Amino acid sequence: MLSRRQLLRRSLGALGMVGSSGLSAGLLAACGRSPGPALLSCGGAMPEAWLSALPKPWELKQLASPEAIIKALEQPSQPPGLLQLSDGWAASLERRLLQPLQAPTLLARLAAAAGPVSRLYGSPAAAPVAFPWSFSPWVLALRNRPELLEPARESWAVLLDPSLEGKLVLPSSPRLCIELMGADPQRIRQLRRQALAFDEAQGLNLLLHGDARAAVLPLQRLVPLLRRDPRLQVVLPASGAPLSWQLLLRPASSRTPLPMAWLEALLAPPLLPKLLAQGWVPPLPRQQLEPLLRELPPLLAALLLPAEAVLQRCWSLPPLPERQRLAWQTLWDAAAP
Repeated sequence: MLSRRQLLRRSLGALGMVGSSGLSAGLLAACGRSPGPALLSCGGAMPEAWLSALPKPWELKQLASPEAIIKALEQPSQPPGLLQLSDGWAASLERRLLQPLQAPTLLARLAAAAGPVSRLYGSPAAAPVAFPWSFSPWVLALRNRPELLEPARESWAVLLDPSLEGKLVLPSSPRLCIELMGADPQRIRQLRRQALAFDEAQGLNLLLHGDARAAVLPLQRLVPLLRRDPRLQVVLPASGAPLSWQLLLRPASSRTPLPMAWLEALLAPPLLPKLLAQGWVPPLPRQQLEPLLRELPPLLAALLLPAEAVLQRCWSLPPLPERQRLAWQTLWDAAAP
């Protein structure tokens, strides 16, 4: 009786494969090949034109939510190579779960405003752990409300206009709503009475289907619609706005080198103009972005890269100290209608 090894060799010999040790070894290696390093992201959180250029052996794995990405990070069996998260989610991670980015040349190409974000708002002496590859201000989207455009261009006080009562979609984050009202208890109470929903994920649908007449949303989500839906007007108030950042991070368990050519491709033509047209704006110095934005409609270009004075009045949202977080939670709860 032949052993399993003998049967295998006889079968391979019949196919002309015995004696070709390289081919046999290749077949056996293919059977046991481990998956490539994974980039974890949520659907729609990254531009398709960039993702389609992700080099082999990297693999994209799209998960349902940021919570799912964080859960996967905490499972050591198959550590991902890179994570895509917003700065709000990333700043909530325990630092032991991340490693320094170790890409000083890449980060040196970004504008100074990206520095604190790359350290997740930690000490200036801390090593960067994130690549802040895109930023977007929160803006006000109006549907068929031209009479509100001028007050909206001035400040967020337009959110308290009586005509928007029950017709306004606000962010799900109480902190963001408090920031828009300058932490003023009376204005926060008024704002809460205005809300149809606190749900930016569904804000655009509510706006387009007619339930809402205004919504506070990240600009990037609105850009694809601006050219084809004349009912929408988008305003970034001159008083400034909170910023949302998109980041790539390296898990502490990853041993895979960064795909540097792929990361750098985001910051230059031919890819960069395509991303700008879709609303993805890397935090590059103004002098690099302005020539490319001249190819876009002026109103869109002014939203993607606001005047320097307006941009200086925009602000990021680092984690709150525990005492302030509790105080603002109390403030929010006390303002309930």
